[in-house]
Parts: sequence; C-alpha cells; structure tokens
Amino acid sequence: MFDKIIYIGENDARIKIKDDAKITTDIMNMPLVIEDSKKKILSEVKDLSQNEVSVRLLGEIVNGRFVGGVLRKPSMDSSIRTLNDDEYTLILNVNEYGNITLGTSIFYDNRTIYASMNELFSNHMCIIGNSGSGKSCGVSRFLQNVFYIPNFIPFKSNFLIFDSSGEYYTAFSRINEINPNYNYRFLTTNLNSPHKGDIFKIPIWLLGVNDISLLLNANTHTQLSIIEKSLKLVKIFSQSDDTALQYKNHLIASAIMSILYSNQMSASKRDEIFSIFHTCPTPEFNLNSVVKGIGYTRKLQECFLIDSAGEFGERVLLTEYVNGFIKPEFNNYEPDKVHMYTLHDLENALNFALISEGWLRNPNVYADAITLRVKLHELVIGTNAKFFDYPQFVTLDQFLTSLIINNNKKCQIININLEDIDDVIAKSIVKIMSRLIFDFSKKIERGSIPFNIFLEEAHRYVQKDSDEFLFGYNIFDRIAKEGRKYGVIMNLISQRPVDLSDTVLSQCSNFFIFKMSHPRDIEYITKMIPNITEETIEKQKGLQIGNCLVFGSAFQIPLIVKVELPNPLPQSSNCNVVSKWTN
Repeated sequence: MFDKIIYIGENDARIKIKDDAKITTDIMNMPLVIEDSKKKILSEVKDLSQNEVSVRLLGEIVNGRFVGGVLRKPSMDSSIRTLNDDEYTLILNVNEYGNITLGTSIFYDNRTIYASMNELFSNHMCIIGNSGSGKSCGVSRFLQNVFYIPNFIPFKSNFLIFDSSGEYYTAFSRINEINPNYNYRFLTTNLNSPHKGDIFKIPIWLLGVNDISLLLNANTHTQLSIIEKSLKLVKIFSQSDDTALQYKNHLIASAIMSILYSNQMSASKRDEIFSIFHTCPTPEFNLNSVVKGIGYTRKLQECFLIDSAGEFGERVLLTEYVNGFIKPEFNNYEPDKVHMYTLHDLENALNFALISEGWLRNPNVYADAITLRVKLHELVIGTNAKFFDYPQFVTLDQFLTSLIINNNKKCQIININLEDIDDVIAKSIVKIMSRLIFDFSKKIERGSIPFNIFLEEAHRYVQKDSDEFLFGYNIFDRIAKEGRKYGVIMNLISQRPVDLSDTVLSQCSNFFIFKMSHPRDIEYITKMIPNITEETIEKQKGLQIGNCLVFGSAFQIPLIVKVELPNPLPQSSNCNVVSKWTN
C-alpha cells in the first residue's frame, strides 16, 4: 500500500500511496514503522488525501526498546510497513506478572493494552473528563482488574476512595467473591445511606493546629495562635489528676488580676470578670464560691460590690483569694502526653485561651477571637459533631489500623462516602485524613505500607486555596511533591481540571483523559500537563463514551483505550426520568 516518503518535516512526514492501492479511513491512526538500514521510526497516520498520507513521527525503536522523540530523521528511501508482533508488544506491553489489563486498542488491531502496576500505582495519576464520559466506570474497572489478575493477590494493598456521591459501593462491595481474602469497607457520613456501613469518625485529639483551623475555616494568623493555645490547654485539661483543675484556676486568677489592675471603671471590671465566671467556671471560681476572711465568709460575687468611692468593698480579701491560685511554675508547663478529649473539651479550652491571653480585651483581634468561638460552637452543637465523636482513645497508628482492618479482616478497598455533607467540611475531612496518612507514612519504613488515595470530584478538595499563606504549605501540594517516596499516592478524578491545583497537576505522571468539551478545560490541560501535544489533545475530542486517552510514564506513547464496563457497575448512571415520571 505504501510506496515511498515524499516529504520529511520536523515531527511529521508524507508518504505516497501506491497507484493500485485503495485508501480507506480505516488506516487513520494506524501505527507504521519507517525503517532504513540504521534506524526504525515509529509513526502514526494522522491525515489522508487521495494519493498520500501524513504521519506523525513518535519515536525510535532501538535495540528492542522504544525511545520517545525523533532526533534522527528517516532517510527518503526508507521502507514503510505495519508493526510486527514484537513491536506491538513493545508499545502495548504484555500480559505478565506485575502488569494490569487496561482495555483494548481500537487502532492497534484491537489488541489488549497492558500497563505496569508499579508505574501506574506508584506515581500520582489524574483521570479527567466530562460528566457522563465514563470516569467512574473506568476507575471501577481498573481497580477491579487489579483483583482479577490470576496468581496475583494484592492482599496488603490499601485503596482509599473519597467518594463524593456514594457511587462506588456497588462496584466493590462483592470483592470477596473474587477471593475470600479480599475485603471491602464502607464508611459514610450519611446516616440514611441505603448501604450498610459504619459512620465515619476521626479522633479529635489526633488533629493539629492546621487541622482545627480547616474545620473552623480560620483565615488569619491571629486565629492560628488562638487555636494553638487552645490545643495546649485542652491537652492539659484532659489529664485526670488535680493538675488540670489547678491549671484552670491559675489561668482564671491570672486573668482576674490582669483585669483588676487595668484602668477600667469598677463596673466594667466586674462585668468582665463575671463573664469569665460564666464561660470558664470552676468550683473555686464561680459566683457562689465561698471566700473566707478572718472570722467571716463571703460569696465571691459579694466581693465585687462597689462602695461609695467606686471601689470593690472587699478588694483586699478578693486580691488575697485570687493570688492564692496563681502558680508561676505553670507559665511554662507542657503536658507529657495526649489524652482523650471531645469537641466540648476543646470549646472549653478555647474559652480559657481567650481569657488567659486577653484576646477578648484586645480590639485588634476581638473579631478574630469571637469568630472562632462562634464557629467552634456551631460545630459542637451541629450535625457534623458526630464525625469527631470517637468512642475510645487511640493513637494515630491504632486509628489507621482500625481503618484498614475491620472485624479482624484486612480491607483492601476502603470507601469513605461524603455525599451528604457540604464542600467545606468534606474538604476539611479529606485534607485531615490525607495529612494523617502522610505523617504516618513518613515515620515508618519508607514505602513499607503504600496508600493509594482516590479523590472523586477532586476539584472540590485539591484547589488553589489559602493554605500556603496560612500554614506555609498545602497538604496536597506536599503529597504531590514528596508522597511517592513514602508510598502515599494521589489519584485525582475530576470533570473540572481548571479548578485543580497547578502544583498537584504538574506532579502527576500518568493521565487518563475521557472526552472533554469545555474550551477552558482543554486549554488548561494543554498548558499544564507535562509533555502533552496538540495532536494528543485533538485525539480526545473525538472519543466515545467509555474510551479514554492514556499517556505518561506507564505508557510508551499516548494510546486510546476502549475500557470494558466494570462488573458490577458503579451507581453513576443518570436518573431514569421516564420511569420516575410514569410509575
């Protein structure tokens, strides 16, 4: 069919068709080898005319290996032929131990496409495409294929799926039918979920300053300081000995003395001190506490009666009583370990933090302090509080162990369903969990327990937000840069790549692109994804549902993969309006 080369450009060539040959559209995207005495160039048909074809030069086959890019151009008298079996295997990979089936190639003779699981699942991955293009089915099929591989048992795998709409339950709930050693766990924030599962909960004492800041939507560095002080206090207050009470009394007494020696009027001082008794009461500091004088007693509130001179009538007795609870050794006290505490305990600690540092008396930070107090109280009394009501004390190691081991069974797929909570709390939960996993992975033997995190609707979480300004880092950016070393791998699934973090997207090594049509998204991935070409972008525009364009470190060249439907299917189909309207 192919006669000779009539033109060679920088990355393309034109080939004359033999006079007696018939050209059909079937040869579009056909792979060809252009070979002379010194080199073999892999190419792909990109355009047709009546008597010639235009091909794209993809790379060189050298000593049985494919090398992307063409530095040495083919000679004009090179022969042109289709690929042989060895060359097909070189491009599409082979069915061997450590490889996974992805699907079939509609252009490469309908052959099966395989990929190295080490290249695919030890590097960050991005799966993007329009709604309804087949992303969820594709992800379900790829993960199902991991567990369907004969003579390969990924018993120690940890796939964590943050499911924004509860659609993956049906795809993986029967995984133990493949092998009884495989187990699936479903955790949910939806109390009314039709699927059986445990309510997802995080121990509040495992959260740091940045985690609490995310939950409370903090946006200033002053608020970080308040949260830091609160976490120190709640750790002290959670101790079961007398130290906690003594420390509380020390803080209250110090705050009262600070107010007493301020230049406010006595009535203002009394109101502020009574406010402390209301928000931070202890047996020794409340309105009905008994203060003993010489030969008489007073209730604490009676010590604040104002005499005709505008002073507290019992100011000497009051000062002596309050000073008796101030212990200078507590100024630098640090708890020796963390104990179990609740959101209510944290709210109590926040109130003590506000009085101990005088934040409520500082007009410059008053608004930040009150905002934190209001947001924490809303969390404590709101429906989201149950997600932090963990039943018993656990360490980070024990918490993650309990996540992946349920009823003494190792779970390979853990599906965390976030479908009925708003984006703010969902984003906080995903960030907190990612941070906990990353911190755990950094302290154990490097890469000894890999975690593959799948973020459905990743644009809800992996965004260009204010974390860098507030904390100095974004957890997703940090995992994108360092996670591979520790075995923490992110897999982004999104229909809006333009909303994803540039840093995270640039660190992804493999891409699965289903059909996309929005011009901004297409323009964005053209600029942001490494090594993507206009030709690659053009290929995805004509994709059918269930087909995707794959490229990256796991693939020799960009390939279009026809993905088989998963079995079982995820719940990702559209609503059947005809049935609902008529039944």
